[in-house]
Amino acid sequence: MLARLIGVLGDFDLAEDALQDALVSAASAWSLRGVPDNPAGWLVTTARRKAIDRLRSAAASDRRQRDWRELSIAWDTGDGSEPIADDRLRLIFTCCHPALTLEAQVALTLRSLGGLSTEEVAKAFLVSETALAQRIVRAKRKIREAGIAYRIPPPGELPDRLAAVLAVLYLIFNAGYLSASGAELVRVDLCDEALRLVGVVVALLPHEPEPLSLAAMMHFQDSRREARVDADGIPMTLEEQDRSRWDAAKVAAGLALLARAQETGRAGPYLLKASISAVHVGAPRPDLTDWATIVDLYDRLLEWEPTAVVRLNRAVAVAMADSPAAGLELVDDPGLAAELAGYHLYQATRADLLRRSGRIDEAAVAYRLARGKTGNIAEQRFIDRRLEALATAAS
Repeated sequence: MLARLIGVLGDFDLAEDALQDALVSAASAWSLRGVPDNPAGWLVTTARRKAIDRLRSAAASDRRQRDWRELSIAWDTGDGSEPIADDRLRLIFTCCHPALTLEAQVALTLRSLGGLSTEEVAKAFLVSETALAQRIVRAKRKIREAGIAYRIPPPGELPDRLAAVLAVLYLIFNAGYLSASGAELVRVDLCDEALRLVGVVVALLPHEPEPLSLAAMMHFQDSRREARVDADGIPMTLEEQDRSRWDAAKVAAGLALLARAQETGRAGPYLLKASISAVHVGAPRPDLTDWATIVDLYDRLLEWEPTAVVRLNRAVAVAMADSPAAGLELVDDPGLAAELAGYHLYQATRADLLRRSGRIDEAAVAYRLARGKTGNIAEQRFIDRRLEALATAAS
């Protein structure tokens, strides 16, 4: 509904305010008269009227006053049969406009249409909430002032937007795969929505390797959903998981998507990420994982994405292929440590490598640092279990 309103009103803030007004009206009207047959249509129509009221108001800005008469034209809200997902995808492509910086495209889309809070988006970018909020305000202003059209671009414009669109879907999935807060490890709604939306993009661009690859990677990772926690809801590492509980159908779907991507003969970062995931799902036991191949794939990925997070993941692969000490040497690189100091998975990774190296006291310190940097209760319980095990080993 928000996506549809943004498309009609051409203003993110006005659309959000109008929808809130409509929800307040619904809380009153529906309790008296019942829920209408088409609640989405009712809300969108009411929100449009609320927007007109706001634009008519003497308190409205001059910029908005000049537009309200245009909104008085009858607008067909449909019969509710048109999936809102199409509106969402349309707005995702709109937000991912090359007139904005890539970071602004992704941040605005995640906050407005991705179902993520400002805190969750800030953590995805490893920046403060204040910096993230300012980035979003600037992006909204740029869209408004540039008069960017709210439409799916023609085929010739898709290549300029695809990278940002895929980054949005990837981060939505990641935010669901490891929730930043709450009691549950996984936010199923975000994972499912990311999977569904990437499927829409694959259907839109069936011969592009990167959407196929991203879809494959999501299927591989989501196949482990049921095996990622124990009976008490505490996370289990990849080594500890019961691989018989992995979803074979999702693994097969991922392999088919990856094969289609590979047939194009064009490599990209998501193809490499999907290939890494494929090595994991192809190992019947943890000790049979081909870590040397994973290291090689990370080396190639660094050519596309020379980021601190990729370097951290490569360090883990080196630790498994060589030794914990070799991985720890990479993790303790001063540049990497400074860039990821506030990232809880950096501290958790360092703690695990210290534990594997037998440096129990240092591992405990790192685990406590990691615990203080995550708001996810399931992860906190996992770390508590690790600390208990370390205390037992030290006694």
